[in-house]
Amino acid sequence: MYWDVKTVKPLSDYRLYVEIADGRKGIFDVKPYLDHGVFRELRNLDYFNQVNIVFGALTWPHQQDIAPETLLAGIVPADYAPDE
Repeated sequence: MYWDVKTVKPLSDYRLYVEIADGRKGIFDVKPYLDHGVFRELRNLDYFNQVNIVFGALTWPHQQDIAPETLLAGIVPADYAPDE
């Protein structure tokens, strides 16, 4: 699908660099979600850094995921991942 995530790289300060199948690239800030429900576990940086792509979606081992429409609405365009 056009919204599938093809690349994800965890960054500092609970941000993710993502590349989408439709060619968009950018930074998604996860901080606004860290105080809500299952996303609280992502405050642990070791766990946060375990982000993966499953069926084109951003996911973590305990089934947390970012819905494609949330990701696309919140992504800030960036041409490349910052060196961190």
